[in-house]
Amino acid sequence: MNILIVGCGKVGSMLASQLDQMGHDVAVLDREEAHFALLDSDFSGYTICGVPIDQDVLKQAGIKSCDAVLAMTEDDNVNIMVCQMAREIFHIKTVLARIFDPKREKIFSTFNIRTISPTNLTVDMVLSALSGTYEARHTLIGNATLSYYTVYPQKEWIGRHLKDLRLPDTHLLGALRTNGDFTLIQNDQEILRPGDLLVAARVID
Repeated sequence: MNILIVGCGKVGSMLASQLDQMGHDVAVLDREEAHFALLDSDFSGYTICGVPIDQDVLKQAGIKSCDAVLAMTEDDNVNIMVCQMAREIFHIKTVLARIFDPKREKIFSTFNIRTISPTNLTVDMVLSALSGTYEARHTLIGNATLSYYTVYPQKEWIGRHLKDLRLPDTHLLGALRTNGDFTLIQNDQEILRPGDLLVAARVID
């Protein structure tokens, strides 16, 4: 893939270096040339210093031929503007923005822009640890980030029908059996057995 990363901070530089190692064609745009020092020494992609919301700078960075644009700066406003320009002016289908203020997620979704919120992800992982869940996985579906968990059930739930079980602020999907099988919660006759793990999901972005 031909990928443009806007913002060469800790996240942007790590993404650029790993995508480069995976064989993708990567260009990195940042307004501070010194930030490119964060890239791996063997980074073989293209770097350009300039204002990220300048159309001419974006063209110079090769946005017209990009398959994806990732806005990873530390400024939410810059990220949303870059993504808007990528989608509306340059017609890039895959755009992704990092946002720090979760309240702005609705703004991004209005423009059909996928987002990743470090704030929401951190809170979600801490809550998972406190609630006894583990092996959380995050997946982008449309403009939402879904977090999937396996959860140790309460002892008093053993023997109850899966369809009757409830977890706060979470959608219960089913049970992972000790033999590796997965049973959906929609199966009316299925009960929770000793050793089973519950599988759940919730939207965090």
